[in-house]
Amino acid sequence: MMGLWRGSEWAGRATLLRMNVTDAVLGRKSIRAFTDTPVPDELLATLLEKASRAPSGGNVQPWRIYVVNGDKMSAFLEHLADRDFEQPEYEVYPPGLSEPYRTNRFALGEAMYKELGIPREDKPARLAHMARNYLFFDAPCGLFCYIDRSMGPPQWSDLGMFLQTFMLLAEEAGLATCPQEAWAPRHQAVTDFVGAPDNEMLFCGMSVGYADLDKPVNRLESERMPLDQWCTFV
Repeated sequence: MMGLWRGSEWAGRATLLRMNVTDAVLGRKSIRAFTDTPVPDELLATLLEKASRAPSGGNVQPWRIYVVNGDKMSAFLEHLADRDFEQPEYEVYPPGLSEPYRTNRFALGEAMYKELGIPREDKPARLAHMARNYLFFDAPCGLFCYIDRSMGPPQWSDLGMFLQTFMLLAEEAGLATCPQEAWAPRHQAVTDFVGAPDNEMLFCGMSVGYADLDKPVNRLESERMPLDQWCTFV
């Protein structure tokens, strides 16, 4: 029924057709070394507002985002330095991770440390790199994503869709990102700093900034399993 489209709808549809989502999807990856170039609050606000158009079952919109940027980043890192690790409120990976998931995770770690030039036997160097999660990999900005404790798995899936939407918009804007569930064992320290209420639970953090393209770790390209290993056309 093409004749029923109004002019504004045609304009909106034309805009969508000009957008190259594929480039954003293929260009996005987790960046683990950032420059100190500042990210304006106004740009972050614009991207977050656009990301709120992400799918949400029943339009519940369960995401609660806290932004740590600019001078607040230095204050946050000072705050974190005095806090111990805690018992995570959820398991980032299931105990006894089965195949092929265990191999996928293992292969990514080995590929990353190869780019960094850190051999398997150098445990201190590997731990030191992992600890850079808690510096946001030197990014000038970090986000923390929370969810109300009353929410269930369907709403947790909404968080993933929101975060992916934000990351693709950031890619379009020339920003790099790294989603980080590594913050799970620092949840209380984060909560105390950002002032999240007791009914909210930390899901993850995210580094946001401009990629340091001179750092070898940013050459890392994670592998994906072939389609026929995870998709069945019934």
